[in-house]
Amino acid sequence: MMLSRKITEWAQKHIQKSLSVNRVHCAIHKCRLKLCRAKNKPHVKMTHTHTGFRATYNPIQMMSFRKGLGYFSMPILNHIVHLIQQHGFVLQESGYAPVHPPVSETHPYDNQDPNNMPPDTGYGCKMVDGVVHYNIIITLLFRSGELDLPYPDLKEYIADMNVMMALIINGPVKSFCYRRLQYLSSKFQMHILLNEMKELAAQKKVPHRDFYNIRKVDTHIHASSCMNQKHLLRFIKRAMKKYPEEIVHIERGRGQTLKEVFESMNLTAFDLSVDTLDMHADRNTFHRFDKFNAKYNPIGESILREIFIKTDNHIEGKYFAHIIKEVMFDLEESKYQNSELRLSIYGRSRDEWDKLAQWAVKHSVYSDNVRWLVQVPRLFDVYHTKKQLANFQEMLENIFMPLFEVTINPRSHPELHLFLEHVVGFDSVDDESKPEHHIFNLDSPLPANWTEEDNPPYSYYLYYTYANMSVLNHLRRRRGFHTFVLRPHCGEAGPIHHLVSGFMLSENISHGLLLRKAPVLQYVYYLAQVGIAMSPLSNNSLFLSYHRNPLPEYLSRGLMVSLSTDDPLQFHFTKEPLMEEYSIATQVWKLSSCDMCELARNSVLMSGFSHKAKSYWLGPNYAKEGPESNDIRRTNVPDIRVAYRSETLTEELHLITHASTECCSTKS
Repeated sequence: MMLSRKITEWAQKHIQKSLSVNRVHCAIHKCRLKLCRAKNKPHVKMTHTHTGFRATYNPIQMMSFRKGLGYFSMPILNHIVHLIQQHGFVLQESGYAPVHPPVSETHPYDNQDPNNMPPDTGYGCKMVDGVVHYNIIITLLFRSGELDLPYPDLKEYIADMNVMMALIINGPVKSFCYRRLQYLSSKFQMHILLNEMKELAAQKKVPHRDFYNIRKVDTHIHASSCMNQKHLLRFIKRAMKKYPEEIVHIERGRGQTLKEVFESMNLTAFDLSVDTLDMHADRNTFHRFDKFNAKYNPIGESILREIFIKTDNHIEGKYFAHIIKEVMFDLEESKYQNSELRLSIYGRSRDEWDKLAQWAVKHSVYSDNVRWLVQVPRLFDVYHTKKQLANFQEMLENIFMPLFEVTINPRSHPELHLFLEHVVGFDSVDDESKPEHHIFNLDSPLPANWTEEDNPPYSYYLYYTYANMSVLNHLRRRRGFHTFVLRPHCGEAGPIHHLVSGFMLSENISHGLLLRKAPVLQYVYYLAQVGIAMSPLSNNSLFLSYHRNPLPEYLSRGLMVSLSTDDPLQFHFTKEPLMEEYSIATQVWKLSSCDMCELARNSVLMSGFSHKAKSYWLGPNYAKEGPESNDIRRTNVPDIRVAYRSETLTEELHLITHASTECCSTKS
C-alpha cells in the first residue's frame, strides 16, 4: 500500500501542474493497477494507461499528442457566456494574422535539378526482422556503427496490446465507461438546452463568416474515386472525341486505340450514360465488399479502370492526371474546401514509388487545396499466391526501402523527393470483415519467415508499418524533412482488436463504427481525443444503415469526429460531395450550425496540412487548449462550445484521478 500511495501522490502532483494528458493518464492507471493487483485481478498487468499507450508509442513515431488541458470551472464558463452576450465573441490576443494563406507563386515540381537538393549522407540501410536499420560509416575512425533510431519493441507492443484487450472486457471497467459515456451524452443535451441560443447569437455577430466560408477538409477520400459519376462520364466522352486514335492499351502484343477499345465493347460516346457506367453502390453492395470493389470498373470492364483511373498504364496515367486536376480546380474554385487524396502503393515491386512520383511530377498534379496520403492495401496473400512476393519482408522492403533511400540521398530519386514534400501520411486499407486465421503474438513468424498463403492479421500489418515509419521519421527529422503519420482504415467491420491497434499506433483513424459496441475503447478514444473521420453515406451502402450511424452520438459525447466522403464516385451525386455529406447529415440528425462548424474545425485539426496553413484557417493559437485556441472570426465555432468541450474533458480526467486517489487512501 505504501507504493500505491506514492504512485497516487505522484499522479496528483502532475495533475496540479497540468501536465500532458498522456502523462496524467499514465499516473492514473498506475494507481488503478496497484488496486487491481490488490484485488487479485492478474489480467490487468500493465505499467501504462489506456491513453498512456499512445503516450508511449506516439513520440517514437513523432506523431502529435494533445497537450494538457487547463481546468475551466463553471464561473469561468459563465464569464465566457457573459462576454459572448456583450460583445458577440471573446476578443483574441492582440496581433493580426491574415485569414488566407499565401498562394504558391511557383509550382513545387519546377525545381527538379538534383544539384539543388540536399546531399547524400552516406548512410547504409538494410531490413532486419521486418524493420529497417541504418549503418553510418565514420571515416575518421575507419569504423562503422549503427545509427540509433528508436522504434517500438515487438514484445512490449504485444504485451501492451494484450493488456488493452483484457481491459476492454473487464466487467467493472465496462460498466464505469458506459455510465460515463451516458453522462457525457446527457451533459451535452443540458448544454444545448442552456446555451444553444447563446451560441447562435455569437455566430450571428461574426461578420463575413458562416458554414459555407469556413475551412473544411475531406480527411478520408480515395483519389481513384474522388470525382462523381457525371464528371467521369463527361471526361470519358471528351477523351473519346479528343483522343480517339491514341494508343491506350496493349492487348496480346498489339496496341489498341481508345476508339478500338470501345468498339470491342460495341459502344460509342453517344451510348454512354451514368447508368451504363454502373459505378454507384446500391442495395446489392451491402455487406458485399467484393461487389463494391467491382463497382470501380466502368461498365464492369477492368480495362477502362486501367485506362482512366490508374497512374501506371500504357499512357503513364495521363487521363487520370487530367481528371484529378479538374477535381483540384473545382476545390480551388470553392476556396474553402480541401481534400487529402489517397494514392495506392501495393508493395509488389521497388519501382512503384518512382513511377507514382514521376506521374505526379510529369503531369504537374498539385494543388494548394490537396495533400496526399499513401494507402497500402493488405493484399500480401494475393501477391504471394501469384508468386509476385516470396515473403512478407519483401513486401515491406518494396514499400519502405525507396523512402529510406530518398531520405539518405534525395538526388538518387529527385521526383520522389519532390513528391514526398506533399505526402502527409500512410493508410492501411482492405475489407476488415475478412476472417483472420492468425492471432498476432510472440509465436507469429517474423516477416522474412511469413511465407504462408494466409494473410497476416491487421495488427501485424499495422505494427510493421508503424515501426518502419518510426525509423524513417527520425531520420527525416534529422535531415530537416517533414515526417509522416499513420491514419489507417479502422473499426469499419471485423474484430474489435483492430481498434486496439489503431488506438495504440494511429494519429487518427477512418470509420470507427465498432466503437459503438465497445464502451471502454470509445471512452479512451474520447480521453485521448483520437481523430475519427466518419463517412455515413459510405457506411450506409456497405455496413451500417444511415439512421444507425453513431456519428451524432460520438459528436455529442465529445469525440474528435469529422465528416468525410470516402468514395464520391460510388456514393455521391453532386459536384461538391463534401457539402452533400454535410447537408444530408444536418437534415437527418438535425445538426445545428454550431455542430456543423465544429465538425469542420475538427477536420482541419485532424488533417495533415501544415502548421502555417492551420494558423491561417483556425487562428494563430489553434494549438493551445480551451477557448484560447479558438478564433470565432475564422472557425465560426463559438468560444462557449470550445470551453464546454475543454471543461468536460478536463473534468473527466480529474474525476478518474480523484477516484483513484480515494480508492488508494481507503485501501491504505
